[in-house]
Amino acid sequence: LDDTPVKGMTLADAVKKMRGKPKTSIKLTVARKGESGPLEFVIVRDKIKVQSVKSKTIEPGYGYVRVTQFQEETAADLARHIDKLYKDKEAKGEPLKGMVLDLRNDPGGLLHGAIGVAAAFLPAKTLITSTDGRTEDAKRKYTASTEDYLRGQKADFLKDLPAGIKTVPLVVLVNGGSASASEIVAGALQDHKRAVIMGTQTFGKGSVQTVLPLSNNTAVKLTTARYYTPNGRSIQAKGIEPDVLVEESANGGSHERLREADLERHLDNDKEKLPPKETDKPVKPQTKGGKGKGGKDDEEEAAKQPPFEIASKNDYQLAQAMNLLKAWQVIKAK
Repeated sequence: LDDTPVKGMTLADAVKKMRGKPKTSIKLTVARKGESGPLEFVIVRDKIKVQSVKSKTIEPGYGYVRVTQFQEETAADLARHIDKLYKDKEAKGEPLKGMVLDLRNDPGGLLHGAIGVAAAFLPAKTLITSTDGRTEDAKRKYTASTEDYLRGQKADFLKDLPAGIKTVPLVVLVNGGSASASEIVAGALQDHKRAVIMGTQTFGKGSVQTVLPLSNNTAVKLTTARYYTPNGRSIQAKGIEPDVLVEESANGGSHERLREADLERHLDNDKEKLPPKETDKPVKPQTKGGKGKGGKDDEEEAAKQPPFEIASKNDYQLAQAMNLLKAWQVIKAK
C-alpha cells in the first residue's frame, strides 16, 4: 500500500491506510500467481453510494424489486422504482399483475427504512412492528406513518405512489440470510396478509441494540429490547417462517446457514420455547435431498448444477414466486 508492505499488518490497519480523502489516490502493489512480477494499480478514492434497491420487469405484467440492505434512502429509492415499474407498464398499455419483493440475503439496516418499505404496501397508520424491553422507554409501536419512516426527509415519498401498489398480488422472497429489518418487513406483510412469504426460514435477529455514550469518546452497546410482528410474534432466534417453503434448488438443495439460534449465548425468544440445538455433533454443510442424503451422490449432483445467482434464469425460488403470481391471476379470473 503506497510501497508499505502489508505483511504483519492487521486488516483494520490496512483498511485505515487505504481510506482517505475523496479524490486522493493510493498505489496498490499486488503479487499475482502466473505473473512474472508485481502488478501496480493506482486507485482514486471517492465516496461510494451502494445501490440498495434494484428493479426490473421479469415478464410482461410482472415486476421484480430487490432490496439488498436498508439504508437512509432505501424506502425513497423503492418508491421511485415502484413508480417506474407502473409507468413502464402504462406506456406499454399493460397492467401490473403481480410483484416480487426480494429480501433474500438482506442483512437488515436502518429501522425507519424497513418501516418505509413495509408502508409502501400497507394502508396508512397500519402497525408494522413494536418493541418491548425492561424499561418503559423500550416499549414502542411503529406504524406506516410519516413520523416513523421519514426521519428528517421533508417530502413524503410514499404519498404519490400508484394506488394499485396497496393491492397488487405480492410475493416476498426470504432465506436464512434475511435478517433484522428484512424480517420486520416480512413479518408485517405476513401478519396483515398483504403478501405471501416464500423461501426458507429467516435468520432470527429480532433484538434492539442501544449505544450508551461514555467518557473519552467511548461507548457501550447494550441489547435493550426485542422486536415483535404486528400480531405479537417475537422475531428473536426464530425468525419468520415462510407461508410457502421453497428451497434454493429444484432437488431440495440449500446452503447450510448459521442462524441467530445457532450462536452461543444468543438471546432467547420470549414468546415461544424453541427446541434445544444439538451441540454434541459438528454440523457439516451439505446439500439436502438426492439418494445420497448429503453423501457423494448429492455432492456430484450439486456440482452439475449451474452456479446460483439471485434473479438469474436459474433462480428456482424466483421461478416459483412467478408460478404463484400467475396462478393468482387464474384464480381471480374464475
